[in-house]
Amino acid sequence: MIFAEIQHKIQIAKQLDFGQILNDSIELFKKVWLQGFIMLMIMIAFVIPFVIVIYLPMVFFAIADAESPGFFGGMEAIAVLFFLMAYMVFGFFMVVISFGLKAGFYKIMRQKDIDSLEKDDFFFFLRKPYLFKTINLSLAYFGISVLAMLLCVFPVIYVMVPLNLLVVIYAFNPELSNSNLIKASFDLGNKKWFITFGITLVAGILAQMVGMLMCGIGLFVTISFAAIPLYIIYKEIIGFNEGPIEIRQIGNKQNNNATF
Repeated sequence: MIFAEIQHKIQIAKQLDFGQILNDSIELFKKVWLQGFIMLMIMIAFVIPFVIVIYLPMVFFAIADAESPGFFGGMEAIAVLFFLMAYMVFGFFMVVISFGLKAGFYKIMRQKDIDSLEKDDFFFFLRKPYLFKTINLSLAYFGISVLAMLLCVFPVIYVMVPLNLLVVIYAFNPELSNSNLIKASFDLGNKKWFITFGITLVAGILAQMVGMLMCGIGLFVTISFAAIPLYIIYKEIIGFNEGPIEIRQIGNKQNNNATF
């Protein structure tokens, strides 16, 4: 889909029904809850080794310094700076992984929505030819988020709507330039900010409530529900040009022989 077409569809966007989006999200969740659970488990699998690598030395440093003050011979400031830098690198790495996996999840979501038999591919956007683009968009996502945090709380609340929409728009329009993807996400976010924020908030609360009713561990299953309304909003406003056959071929023309 070309950028001008997306902009036009956003400009003439119809009024969205909160209740209908929520109902459609529930129906789609019944089809993709397992994929949402798998996506979360993949993220956790990436997090664990990095947590061990980063936080174990930090714990050792704290214990050694507490038991023997001056043990590091005045190198504490350098050590703290090192840990801060390592934490920032780790944070960005997780943004890339999360961004790519979520984009892949939305692609899978579309397949399940139209009952496509295409194989689930969570790493679609973490492989060539999209890996470099995913990293660049993740950097923009990370940078905008940090800038918003530096400008206090309200900007963070505002930018989270278009930034979350950025993942959805990228998932179905990876051929667009980075700047056009970001612009489209902010255009759609500005156009439908209140309903997007409201439905995402409600979906997140419902996901947590139902998950807690399932003895807490159910959160691993229900947490992905919060991402589904964004797909429904994209579907209602921008939509898809491809039919049931074409959806099974999204991106595969460039990626048939790619390896992770």
